[in-house]
Amino acid sequence: MAECVRTTLNPSHFLLHSTKTPTQNPFFSSISSFEAKPNARKYPKISLSVMSSQNQSQGQTQVPSLDALLNSGRKEVFASIKASLYNCLSETNLQLTVPGLKSKTRGKVRDIYDSGDYLVLVTTDRQSAFDRILASIPFKGQVLNETSLWWFNRTRHMIPSAVLSVPDKNVTIAKKCSVFPVEFVVRGFVTGSTETSLWTVYKNGVRNYCGNVLPNGLVKNQKLTANILTPTTKAEDHDVPVTPDEIIERGLMTQDEFDEAREKALSLFEYGQRVALERGLILVDTKYEFGKSSDGSILLIDEVHTPDSSRYWISNSYEERFQNGLEPENIDKEFLRLWFRENCNPYEDKVLPDAPEELVCELAWRYIFLYETITKSRFEMQPMGEPIHDRISRNVSSALSSLQ
Repeated sequence: MAECVRTTLNPSHFLLHSTKTPTQNPFFSSISSFEAKPNARKYPKISLSVMSSQNQSQGQTQVPSLDALLNSGRKEVFASIKASLYNCLSETNLQLTVPGLKSKTRGKVRDIYDSGDYLVLVTTDRQSAFDRILASIPFKGQVLNETSLWWFNRTRHMIPSAVLSVPDKNVTIAKKCSVFPVEFVVRGFVTGSTETSLWTVYKNGVRNYCGNVLPNGLVKNQKLTANILTPTTKAEDHDVPVTPDEIIERGLMTQDEFDEAREKALSLFEYGQRVALERGLILVDTKYEFGKSSDGSILLIDEVHTPDSSRYWISNSYEERFQNGLEPENIDKEFLRLWFRENCNPYEDKVLPDAPEELVCELAWRYIFLYETITKSRFEMQPMGEPIHDRISRNVSSALSSLQ
């Protein structure tokens, strides 16, 4: 999630810079595997099935299968992914190309520019996990930016966001606000592979996590009886679990601020779960960040329900796989985490192995698949003639001029 730039006022004053019943999923029929590279482990590969005419007649959006993608009019998507492997947006330097940008802050995924009155957030294709940059994924930045915008627009009835405009597929211009130095992590299942994941701490014997009392006997990937909030705060570059009482005691938020943000986070997650289930997905867990505007209102910032900030599973196969002790079919970045966990020590190794090209292409497709499934719209590939940095510079310059 977004790293924050601390101001000199107090710990809660930060500059924003970022950052029914389940329907049977007709899109996912089976899992297959392939070898990424010699000595690399096999990992799940999406294998999708084209929807039946009955499903289409029920008004559901048809999402093409991977096989159909490679053998139909949409094969240009996968071709574009492969063609863009060495043309990702891994770094930007808009301070050199856009007049009026005062400074740049480089986050894990976003490059953030201060324009004086506003912040320009460029979502790159950098892929992070384990507090490291693991790879660059074609079109990832566009997916994250457009997915977040879709959710921001559909949650305005619940909470306002800091978004002012989106002048480019990879760019959001946002209001400046004081960002709370707390990430609101909401979980609906016991799962995960990182050091702060609920399953990792649970299997290590923790039964009171971030103020939540957990019963004995839970197993990996089990659904919780109720969604829980497990906040984290930053210590250097790592997420550190924290209890609600500690948040108040440390002055990170007031009690009223925390209570409002907690209520918004749980409501947003419940809404996100409902929307996901309508599309054949399970929203497993996610992170939210909040800021405070100059008028004192709390704003939703950074990103919302993206495959970077969230975990998604396929709903119609979850129960059977869970009962058989199998991992859920997922379309987020978890399989990338697992590949690195099994091929190196991502927390301690100074140099990490290169992610296999097949794995990178697979993740790019999963991100696009998630965008199309959630938004029920077609992912628009950007023309490759104009360099990405030139396009972004031109669009940001025009947008800032119109805001003056």
